[in-house]
Amino acid sequence: MGRAKSLLQLTREQLVQTGALAVLLLMGGLALFGPSGLLAWSEYSSQLDDHQVKVASLENDRNELRNLVERLDPNGADPDLVGELLRRNLNVAHPDEIVITID
Repeated sequence: MGRAKSLLQLTREQLVQTGALAVLLLMGGLALFGPSGLLAWSEYSSQLDDHQVKVASLENDRNELRNLVERLDPNGADPDLVGELLRRNLNVAHPDEIVITID
């Protein structure tokens, strides 16, 4: 009877150890291959670099638009800009004028 009880305890210990090993292996696998694991960091790093370039480009566009809005203030609009926009958008020009756009 003692031997059967000893085998039962041994089997139970082996199951607990096997379960613990499986959990540790699963955690290790997720730490390496999971969505926030070590191997995903390089992909996230390259995505971060791409997004930072895009943000810089968008900030530059925003600053250009902010400058244009400031120059078109109704209380003191830049007359050269107003004339340029009229000629470009409404095709308002004399036949003898030459329009040179600088972009």
